[in-house]
Amino acid sequence: MTNERLTPDYIFESSWEVCNKVGGIYTVLSTRANILQTNFHDRLFFIGPDFRQGKENPLFAESDNLYAEWKKYAAQKENLFVRVGRWNIPGNPIVILVDFQPFFAQKNEIYTEMWNHYQVDSLHAYGDYDEASMFSYAAGKVVESFYRYNLTETDKVIYQANEWMTGMGALYLQAAVPEIATIFTTHATSIGRSIAGNNKPLYDYLFAYNGDQMAQELNVESKHSIEKQTAHYVDCFTTVSEITNNECKELLDKPADVVLMNGFEDDFVPKGATFTGKRKRARSVMLRVANCLLGTDLDDDTLIVGTSGRYEFRNKGIDVFLEALNRLNRDKHLEKNVLAFINVPGWVGDARKDLQQRLKSREIYNTPLEVPFITHWLHNMTHDQVLDMLKYMGMGNRPEDKVKIIFVPCYLDGKDGIINKEYYDLILGEDLSVYPSYYEPWGYTPLESVAFRVPTITTDLAGFGRWVNSLKNQHGINDGVEVLHRSDYNYSEVADGIKDTISAFSAKSEAEVKEIRKRAGQVAEQALWKHFIKYYYEAYDHALRHAMERRLG
Repeated sequence: MTNERLTPDYIFESSWEVCNKVGGIYTVLSTRANILQTNFHDRLFFIGPDFRQGKENPLFAESDNLYAEWKKYAAQKENLFVRVGRWNIPGNPIVILVDFQPFFAQKNEIYTEMWNHYQVDSLHAYGDYDEASMFSYAAGKVVESFYRYNLTETDKVIYQANEWMTGMGALYLQAAVPEIATIFTTHATSIGRSIAGNNKPLYDYLFAYNGDQMAQELNVESKHSIEKQTAHYVDCFTTVSEITNNECKELLDKPADVVLMNGFEDDFVPKGATFTGKRKRARSVMLRVANCLLGTDLDDDTLIVGTSGRYEFRNKGIDVFLEALNRLNRDKHLEKNVLAFINVPGWVGDARKDLQQRLKSREIYNTPLEVPFITHWLHNMTHDQVLDMLKYMGMGNRPEDKVKIIFVPCYLDGKDGIINKEYYDLILGEDLSVYPSYYEPWGYTPLESVAFRVPTITTDLAGFGRWVNSLKNQHGINDGVEVLHRSDYNYSEVADGIKDTISAFSAKSEAEVKEIRKRAGQVAEQALWKHFIKYYYEAYDHALRHAMERRLG
């Protein structure tokens, strides 16, 4: 019997990004929800922070009758202020949003308790540490209350906490409700991200870094402390890729018990004629914006390449992408005009009025606008890393340049005033995408790209890139994904690798491109949740067994 896998009866999962679209973790949770909801129908609960009491949250639909008795007879009496409803995503799972503000009054007692029980050092807290910790603790209290009111000791219950922001809740539950099995998932170590973000070499010296010492040096002691202690104490510690697991081993002194690779669902990828139509419209918008901004006449034969994501100039490889484009502009073998988009939200001001006027008019323009690199004005035009680097390299978007670069520094939400298309409705118009990350625990952007059959260039410092390298029949861009080797010190080789790949791609025939696009889609197929969900079942089993031993031991 002992070899049979243990499956939970109830799963609670907390994250700062439940009904709160911030970054990649939102994608992990919101795309995984459907398959778990199918298997654990309404015994799956997501717990998130309630930022918008009384205000509309388009991602959340409140329900008055879901667990009304618990809310009335238990939660309210314990001064827990929650709203229960459903998340507006495929699967519509149940969500409990928690108002954590009341816990600030007990902050010092909570931190003392965490120090006494688990040696969590909150003394050096600043910034978002307090807010995250109060939410995390409140989430733990809510699950305790729910468990006591609605469940019994025979129910097998999992509590999964995502990122350092929810660690405290997992530790609280471990002491308060030892029957609940805890899982902690770090999507990126706070200390690894800080080392990389501070321009220190992360990979060659990983073995030599002391996580605690570096946390002190880089002023992230409290975040590092909660992350490390949670990793050591929970029933099952997990991370999202082998590359981040190396960080965990070295910087948190604890390897993951299970690696939970990030899958996704392709239900947002249009099919057939809809896809073809959307691709055509996306290309037409990108070319129209470029021609109005640059005063050019780029046609549909232009090779459109792009990158996107958070504005982490070095971590996301934006710097090396620009370097590659500069080299490509001088490449004699380049067969086509290249139009490169940097879709990365910056400190954005207003949409450009001069560009809006041109876009409204029917005229054909043959003179560029001033600053012909950017679609929206920035609050910090003189200190922007993308604009600074373009200036430094002397990239001018001149008529004779075969490579033109356009920076779109806003969120593509369909309402930006220039592009007016949502992100997913735009990227499918690209011919090629480039994500040459230096620090990237997983890498949803290149995965989404291949899901839209846009071949991509990434690196083996991204979890996704490393996973692609492990697949059979993967040999570079001809199979849909080019994974460049990247290290602390080979920036120049990576720039050349990007340049050569784009140049070679520009010479492909229509039939070859069609085949490459098909293969890109096949890579994405292998990363669907139906293939990756098994790792979660492994983690649930591990946590439930460990919790039983912990209680009996």
